[in-house]
Amino acid sequence: MFQIDFSDQGVIAVEGRLDAAQAPRAQEFLDQVDGPCVLDLYKLEYVSSAGLGVLLRTHKRLMGTGDGLKLINVNHHINDIFTYSGFDKLFEIEVAER
Repeated sequence: MFQIDFSDQGVIAVEGRLDAAQAPRAQEFLDQVDGPCVLDLYKLEYVSSAGLGVLLRTHKRLMGTGDGLKLINVNHHINDIFTYSGFDKLFEIEVAER
C-alpha cells in the first residue's frame, strides 16, 4: 500500500513503499507542489531507485526557485539508503527518534 497526501500539519506524509510501481503516482503528486516542501517519511517502509529518482527530480525542480525538499521523521533504514546513495548530501534530513 502506498499513500501520499498533505497531513494535518501541512507537510506531505508518505506511507508504504515508494517503488517503481508507485513512482509515477508520487511524481504526479509532487509535481503539483510549489515552494518549500517538507516530506514526513515516518511511515515510509521502502524506497527503490525509482523512488529516489522521484525525490531527486522534485528537489531539482524546487531548487530552481530557491527551495528544495526537506525530509523529516526518516527512519534509520531509509536513512541508510540515503547515506549509501549519497542523497544525504543533497537533502536536509531529520532522522526519527525511534
